[in-house]
Amino acid sequence: MRQSIYALASFALTMMSVCAFGANAPIWQIHQMPDNDGIYYTGPEVTAPVLKQTVYVPYPQGMPGKRVEGMTVLAMVIGANGIPDHIQLLHTNGDFCDQASIAAVKQSTFAPGKLGDKPVPVWIDVRVVFHSDLSRAVPQVLIAERDLPAPPESSFEDKHGKPLPYTEPIPIHTVDADFANPFAVHPYVEVARLTVLVGVDGLPKTARVIRGLGFGADEKAVAAVMHYRFLPATKKGIPIEASRNVMVSFSRL
Repeated sequence: MRQSIYALASFALTMMSVCAFGANAPIWQIHQMPDNDGIYYTGPEVTAPVLKQTVYVPYPQGMPGKRVEGMTVLAMVIGANGIPDHIQLLHTNGDFCDQASIAAVKQSTFAPGKLGDKPVPVWIDVRVVFHSDLSRAVPQVLIAERDLPAPPESSFEDKHGKPLPYTEPIPIHTVDADFANPFAVHPYVEVARLTVLVGVDGLPKTARVIRGLGFGADEKAVAAVMHYRFLPATKKGIPIEASRNVMVSFSRL
């Protein structure tokens, strides 16, 4: 299961205020905000860091290719200076591969993410895939957790500018479910459908699989959805608890 290191994913897109109840429509003043450590996620206002230069990751000597086949996945912060920091292991492929991947990332050069024109620290994931034919293994950037743009205020109003009778919860921060096996060959679409109950605070309360994939993927999808963040549903402009369906993707390149 994908291990979240973000302590239930700090509310990177923050509801600044809900102005008006009853007669007036809610106005969601939403801007991308850093987490408690001052770090951002990629999104509508924050660009993703870009891997500019890296080195190949070595394979363990004397080990058969089939035994080393797999992937190491790391989470990290690319600082405003382009230097990786806070490197954490999300998916292991054995100690040698993991440590070699970390060493390669530390030798890599990144262009930092930006908030407007200002470089800012941004969370990313990096995957290194090791092949049975011992072909080159290199770090590759994954964006598995992201902020989404908020809808325009008109989405909450009818043609007369009054609050709609009902609006469903709207996701503003999503998390991919674990990491897809890069070697798997099967006919399944790697997307699961779930229904999630969202509280008035925009936090998921429960999640249930409607259309799953099996093979342990459903549990990973539920775990991912519980790290989503939403604008809550509204009834005549007032936030309420309500359910909605979501499609959950699995991280892949």
